[in-house]
Amino acid sequence: MTQRSSWFNITSLGLGFAFLYLPILILVIYSFNASKLVTVWGGFSTKWYAELWQNQQLLDAAWVTFRIALVSASLAAVLGTVAALVLARFGRFTGRTLFSGMIYAPLVMPEVILGLSLLLLFVAVGQERGFWTIAIAHTSFSMCYVAVVVQARLAGSDRSLEEAAQDLGCPPFKTFFVITLPQILPGILAGWMLAFTLSLDDLVIASFTTGPGATTLPMKIYSQVRLGVTPQINAISTILIGLVTLGVIIASLLAKRQRLAQTKRG
Repeated sequence: MTQRSSWFNITSLGLGFAFLYLPILILVIYSFNASKLVTVWGGFSTKWYAELWQNQQLLDAAWVTFRIALVSASLAAVLGTVAALVLARFGRFTGRTLFSGMIYAPLVMPEVILGLSLLLLFVAVGQERGFWTIAIAHTSFSMCYVAVVVQARLAGSDRSLEEAAQDLGCPPFKTFFVITLPQILPGILAGWMLAFTLSLDDLVIASFTTGPGATTLPMKIYSQVRLGVTPQINAISTILIGLVTLGVIIASLLAKRQRLAQTKRG
């Protein structure tokens, strides 16, 4: 019975990983396809990566996307951390239920509704749509993911160290930066990486809040896919996959190093 269960688990896990990652692997392989037809293998070649650097429109869209992701992820990391601290450290207070509901609402709200509501907001306040409206929109929906990750990290941290520091006369702000922040830093980094990836991937919300000169890479790829996929799209998608994978590996190594350092100090 145990052996059958084990084989079933292994098979299910293998099928699950194949379903998730096989399409990505195929995309990476076909980015090195010499043929102009993305569905026909014409031999190994890196010419599409060379031609990609001559496609200024794709490069401009990628640069806009990277800057928006960097700004929105950083803002979301700060705001999400503050929200997590309020929920984890301030106990019961008037309006806590409403506050937590507003923080977690974007997790379950359809992106179409978020995008439309943000568009109406920017129109109502007379804000010209462009780079900063997309960055604000991405911050508003990604900070909730940071708050969830950091709050879970706060729940598992040792609060007695903070209380001991404050009993010895350490001010609250210094206690946070010296004691609390190093403990929750892996969670903040994980939340930042998640927010950064979500911003890179977003199409719906960016489509509602964009303006002239602020075309993101997902929007550019979507507009070109409707006319037919080109090997250059496979190439730039492979580069993005590599960058995100590298970022995840670096974040994991930093978190592991910090855990080892804390273990040695303990």
